[in-house]
Amino acid sequence: MTLQPAANDFDRLFRLYHRDLGAFAYGRLRDSEASSDVVQDAFVRYIAHTRTAREAPEAPRFFLWRIASNLILDLGRRDRRRGRMASLDDVAAELADPTPSVEHQLSAREEYRIFLQALNELPKNQRLALVLNRVEQMTHAEIACRLDVSPSMVNKYIMKALSHCAIRLMQAGR
Repeated sequence: MTLQPAANDFDRLFRLYHRDLGAFAYGRLRDSEASSDVVQDAFVRYIAHTRTAREAPEAPRFFLWRIASNLILDLGRRDRRRGRMASLDDVAAELADPTPSVEHQLSAREEYRIFLQALNELPKNQRLALVLNRVEQMTHAEIACRLDVSPSMVNKYIMKALSHCAIRLMQAGR
């Protein structure tokens, strides 16, 4: 019988549940990259929740699966909303005013500044793994080769980087 780890023992929770949670996500999505992203986002949201909630979840495993299920549902909704892809040139005439408001621009700049600051606070490999994955769209295997680490370590780097950035944005009220 395995004892449940403490709700705030994130490293142990990750080691204990990330593989099963990944299999669960893959079973629903049938896409390994999307499954990895769901698992990372689930852990990031779990960590963010436990750091801001009054009480830690009583059943971390159940809570992680619930978060992942909701993320998978959100992906499905997003894909249905997107519908058919069209080029911006094809729909440009239909857009009333594509320019964001001044308030939105200022808010976006502030969020970007906070994000860059958080990114610069990260250790080199965490920062690089996150940028290569989310900006350069590299797979975990490609990043692992580039950083000379295992794909599992890449997953940990990205999860820690996302968690750090999310916490910094939350601390700034974003």
